[in-house]
Amino acid sequence: MPLVGYAHLHDALKLKVIAPTRVAMIKPVTRISMIGDCLAVPQSVAPATDSTLEHIFFALKHEGINLAILAAALEAVVAEQLLQELAKAPNGVFVRKACFLWEELTNRRLDYAIPINSRFAPLFDPARYVTGPIVRNTRWRIEFNGLGSLRYCATVERTPELETLLSLDILGRAKAFMATLPPEMMDRAINWAYLHETRDSFAIEKEEPSEEKSRRFVQLLRQAHEGRELSEDYLVELQNSTVSNPFDKAVLFRHEQNHLHNGLRGAAGVSYVPPAPDLCRELMEELMTFANQASRQVDPLVAAAVTAFGFVFLHPFMDGNGRLSRFLIHQTLCHSGALENGLLLPVSVAMKHEEANYLESLKDFSKPARDFWNVTWLDADQMAFKFIGHPSVYRFWDATRCVEFTLQMARRALEIELREETEFLDRYDRVVKAVNQRFDVRGSDLSKLVMMCLDNDGKVSKHRRKQFQYSVSEEVLDFIESEAQKLLGNI
Repeated sequence: MPLVGYAHLHDALKLKVIAPTRVAMIKPVTRISMIGDCLAVPQSVAPATDSTLEHIFFALKHEGINLAILAAALEAVVAEQLLQELAKAPNGVFVRKACFLWEELTNRRLDYAIPINSRFAPLFDPARYVTGPIVRNTRWRIEFNGLGSLRYCATVERTPELETLLSLDILGRAKAFMATLPPEMMDRAINWAYLHETRDSFAIEKEEPSEEKSRRFVQLLRQAHEGRELSEDYLVELQNSTVSNPFDKAVLFRHEQNHLHNGLRGAAGVSYVPPAPDLCRELMEELMTFANQASRQVDPLVAAAVTAFGFVFLHPFMDGNGRLSRFLIHQTLCHSGALENGLLLPVSVAMKHEEANYLESLKDFSKPARDFWNVTWLDADQMAFKFIGHPSVYRFWDATRCVEFTLQMARRALEIELREETEFLDRYDRVVKAVNQRFDVRGSDLSKLVMMCLDNDGKVSKHRRKQFQYSVSEEVLDFIESEAQKLLGNI
């Protein structure tokens, strides 16, 4: 069946950008409808010709906004074609969108001076997309409302899953939950969150942090509440705090090509290649501007996801990018004012439990982006990298899955990780209090035994009984087990 819209543009023009995930094609249907991942289009509605501009108009009208494809396809449109369409419908919303994007994305200007009298129209439909701050273009009377700018912009669709997650008010519930805890309990829960967030953020990178590394990362997480804006100097400072090898400490954003490796030999081992250094630096400036400005104008968790995943896809340092990307979730939430009084959602703890889904979210962009690099193995660990794609591969990306995943992890961090830990702390306090009211047990021994008992489904194992046989009586061990069983509902 003939392709139409974005799929036609991608195929007919052989565009070097990521193909659309939903394909529009002519089908024997009576109206436009979604069938799986296919947008079925009746012959009567499809563009009558193979005109690039006609397919751009169709895509803008029926498929939403795909800036990566539009940026590449509009390069094939000459000014005269747009002027002819303007003459037919000078106030048409889709021709105005096309003209606006043509001028902004190609850095050229149409010879057209007739004032537009239509009302302003948003580029992104707010009912279909999560949108950002509005910047009005008075020439074409189009409102740019993307998550970023027309030099770097993420797209987030309002899928049913995302709408459900946004409606949960996860951050508001997190603050309300912590406010119900006694002050001492809240402090202990937050301290647990900082320590485990540190441990699991390193664990995702398959690294066991030293005590010094852990201490530095905890300090880093606490610094997020200072509300500093992102800058190259600040990110370099943060990167230096996350790596211990002096040779890996950065002084600027990278000036050489980086890549991720999957363990295979040669070029086959290269699983992802971020943008070249010059483009990386340009896009990092745009991402930092978005993070600093949008965190108070976009849903904080959406802004945090776009910032964190955008950062790791740009990979501005040679090392430490993964840990820093997860730190940026906290930094964005704190900068937006969404998390106060030292509160931290242990998102990395949740991500560690959902590591496979985390990797799939990363691959949603990294895998297709890899196809636009020719990688040649030279010698030892030396590689030659040649980018064969269009820069819009990195400028404009679909962040929908990454945002969904981040909100899922924020929800898990609240409903499972934090709640389970506070429940654990409450049970721990109750057992310790009950033991101290009846027995005299060394504090350090009691603390260890109660923790191990609760972690072992309320049972003091034979190994632990043998380990403490000369310092804690069997009567005490039985009592600890009995109290723990009651609290766990096993009795």
